[in-house]
Amino acid sequence: MFLKTLISLWIAVLAALAFTASAQAQDLTGKVTRTPTGYLMVLRNGDDVLAHIERLAVVEQIQSASIFGIGFMREATFGFYDFSRKVFDPKTFKDVEMANLTGSIAWKEGKPSIHAHGIVTDATFIGAGGHFLGMTVGTGSCEITVILHPHKLERFVDPAIGANVLGLHPGAK
Repeated sequence: MFLKTLISLWIAVLAALAFTASAQAQDLTGKVTRTPTGYLMVLRNGDDVLAHIERLAVVEQIQSASIFGIGFMREATFGFYDFSRKVFDPKTFKDVEMANLTGSIAWKEGKPSIHAHGIVTDATFIGAGGHFLGMTVGTGSCEITVILHPHKLERFVDPAIGANVLGLHPGAK
């Protein structure tokens, strides 16, 4: 029993270290400023948008927040969730303007959980949108506004639908 507990603890420590190393790889120096309501993040060419938001949540110990953004993306990958298979079907668009990003920062299993949707348009002004799985900034920049909420929010899998949902803090109306 002791050995099994020790092995489980070791696996948890290794997983936490792997997450921390990944999040630390996203340097925030010169990319974030504090605002009266939260933060403004300006990312540049090659920056991974979701990884930087995750890093900000860890470094600044953000309990929960709403996020909004615009900018030019080298790549934007959306996913449409297939409930029967419980997976996202991805589609990537290259060299697009992110006309809108709207989402939230919460926590799941001790790690930041970013849920973001948006719309991108190409040079023909044709748009695509949905659930963001990944975004890499292209030439120009990407501006993300983070508005803080007062309580820590957690995501959990709702057994009725088999998908992640945002849980509100106890006592929420």
